[in-house]
Amino acid sequence: MTVDLASYFERIQWRGDVSPTFATLAGLLHAHTGRIPFENLDVLLGRPVRLDLESVQAKLIHNRRGGYCFEHATLFAAVLEQIGFQPVRHAGRVILFDRLSESARTHMFLTVRIAGLRFVVDPGFGPFGSRVPVPLEGGEHDAASHWLARDGDLWTLRLRREGSVISGWVTTLQQENPVDFAMANHFIATHPNSPFVNRIMLSAVTPDGRVSIMNRDVTVISGNEARSERLPDRAALRGLLLDHFGFDLPEVERLTVPTIPEWR
Repeated sequence: MTVDLASYFERIQWRGDVSPTFATLAGLLHAHTGRIPFENLDVLLGRPVRLDLESVQAKLIHNRRGGYCFEHATLFAAVLEQIGFQPVRHAGRVILFDRLSESARTHMFLTVRIAGLRFVVDPGFGPFGSRVPVPLEGGEHDAASHWLARDGDLWTLRLRREGSVISGWVTTLQQENPVDFAMANHFIATHPNSPFVNRIMLSAVTPDGRVSIMNRDVTVISGNEARSERLPDRAALRGLLLDHFGFDLPEVERLTVPTIPEWR
């Protein structure tokens, strides 16, 4: 199956070149992350998250929803392949909140080789992801927001966050197959210990910043300012989806969230 490129480009409002160059790769990644949000609402609503291209297109393009890393990277890889790139699919262990030994390989990202150089492309890492391709080789740079640090066979995504440098994920850069992501996606979407089963996790780029939601805590970044809010109820969550995420989902007013006692 192929991607409906016309609908995808309309979804991300892309009117630029589609030749397989760095400028195209960078432009598409910036447009994709700016228009398609990160969200896990289907998991909390008890709906299956499917990674076949038809389902991913229906959700992220035609229904104008968001998704998490497997959905974003699956769609973006298919788009890149269709216009002449050769993306490689990889898995990583997210270490933002857990130690490496306690983190499964439940993150999907891509690498793309252009003119002999490899770049990490990570459209589904929400507020922690880079909106530009990250050079695989190149080391830390004072002006960089994201870079890759190597320790033997492991590569760690490093990023600047609120004045500090933190680690995002770790990978061996082994090439993975679709079945590997199908298994990881099943765990993420169904296992009782999965954070995606237990928490609301949403993030969307806005014209002047970003809105992120973790359970009832809302962070609104506008320019250089950030403010925090607290969702009073599910109706307020639905309102934020309309205002900042580009879709309406009436079902969230009946959402069950294990880590929010009053929303169980």
